[in-house]
Amino acid sequence: MLLRIHPVDPQPRLIKEAVSILNNGGIIIYPTDTIYGLGCDIFQHKAVERICKIKGIDPRKAQLSFICRDLSHLSDYTRSISTPLYRMLRTYLPGPFTFILPASRQVPKIIKSKKDTIGLRIPDNRICMSLIEGLDRPLLSTTLPGEMIEDFTDPELIYEHFENMVDAVIDGGIGGFVPSTVVDCTTDDWSVIREGAGVWEG
Repeated sequence: MLLRIHPVDPQPRLIKEAVSILNNGGIIIYPTDTIYGLGCDIFQHKAVERICKIKGIDPRKAQLSFICRDLSHLSDYTRSISTPLYRMLRTYLPGPFTFILPASRQVPKIIKSKKDTIGLRIPDNRICMSLIEGLDRPLLSTTLPGEMIEDFTDPELIYEHFENMVDAVIDGGIGGFVPSTVVDCTTDDWSVIREGAGVWEG
């Protein structure tokens, strides 16, 4: 299924259709403020396993990330956010960053890393935020498999590649080809572990 959703003013009917797919354990490909991502409801264990199978990765060894609605939502899924860390996150979010943080008990075991951490995102993207609001739960966010980065900016080509693997592809316009900047915040010495679309000045 290809859902063409307006990037600035997402149609409620189509958002509801995508959310229904997620609620029923489906997986989708959707736009973010960086690249198109592969996602599902983080509490749908079998859907997470399906995504890992598509990517050819072991969920126990993968560093999976997910998208939250806002900072208060994000704080539900990490153990502790100090005042300096909160201020820093507020400066950079929403935006093209993934922050590695200690995972709380609310995070399903299947998406925690061996170090009990999780990558958290709040993209500056209306479609993403509409999906999260409708789902009222975080949305898994991982890159598409393979190396065909240029093809993966065009939702029509993405649909051709993945229509038999996923339940829906959301066409939110041409996407980017630079992923988010990843910042490790598991200690007080924050550090960039992947340079990406976000400019880090911390």
